[in-house]
Amino acid sequence: MRLFVPLMLAVLSLPLGAGEGPRRPVHTYSIVARDPVTGDLGVAVQSHWFSVGSAVPWAEPGVGAVATQSFTEPSYGPLGLALMKAGKSAPEALRALLAADGDREVRQVAMVDAQGRAAAHTGAKCIQAAGHEVGEGFTVEANLMDQATVWPAMARAFRSAQGDLADRMLAALRAAQAEGGDIRGRQSAALLIVKGKASGQPWNDRLFDLRVEDSPDPLRELDRLIRLRRAYRYMDEGDGFVTAGKWGEAKSAYEAAARLAPGIWEMPFWQAVALASGGRWDEALPLFKRVFAAEPFWKRLVPRLAEVDQLPKDPGLLKAIEAQ
Repeated sequence: MRLFVPLMLAVLSLPLGAGEGPRRPVHTYSIVARDPVTGDLGVAVQSHWFSVGSAVPWAEPGVGAVATQSFTEPSYGPLGLALMKAGKSAPEALRALLAADGDREVRQVAMVDAQGRAAAHTGAKCIQAAGHEVGEGFTVEANLMDQATVWPAMARAFRSAQGDLADRMLAALRAAQAEGGDIRGRQSAALLIVKGKASGQPWNDRLFDLRVEDSPDPLRELDRLIRLRRAYRYMDEGDGFVTAGKWGEAKSAYEAAARLAPGIWEMPFWQAVALASGGRWDEALPLFKRVFAAEPFWKRLVPRLAEVDQLPKDPGLLKAIEAQ
């Protein structure tokens, strides 16, 4: 409570939206959600607006997630998270911010806290079709849509979709687009997912932070980026297993990365480097051969890696690699 009182005073003293020039609405549909299994928190959004990911989605591990759109007031993101961090539920935080905002009727805002409590607001002056639906542990919201079936379709898709939180939120965005989406079309999309519990290592707590700034098909590009992000996470896991000497687990992780990103030759190259550094030459050399055949310039890195102890300084072994 000691933190909340001065924070609330600061919030209530903020003339949200005051003193600004005319603002165009960020014509948007989004979903804010908590994974009931992992506790992960996230926001996914698509819009006919450039770089929607720089304004709409906000999330903090162990705290909550926020989407702020329509005639966007970005401060709803950090202030909403601050109120939830101070112990307020998502509905309480949203009510406090709306009470301090003289332009609340042009706002569309949604929040979910770390306990899965959800809240949303669609102002009476949001451009139609506009509305939201609050479900168990999630909200969906949209404004300036082609038709009013967009957000109910998003809710149905999220409830029925399989997979992790990223899969389910992407399914909701696709359902919105299938209903016509933004009346003006599409331009950008974003996905932000953080862990449900903070680890003290923020760089490890942001699971997805992906943006498609400008594209004729943002959801298709976002889907591709999600696959790549997963592939690189498998690579990181593989490296961790190598460090721990768990070669079987490392192989499985590296193979999973290769399946998700078959055309990125950097992945098998570094896998081969890890195997070679661990003395597993029979497994490493065929990988080097495949990489060099596809992209010969990787061979030039071999002596440079040996110089900084990323490969053994064994002339015979280095020649064996370069001969592949």
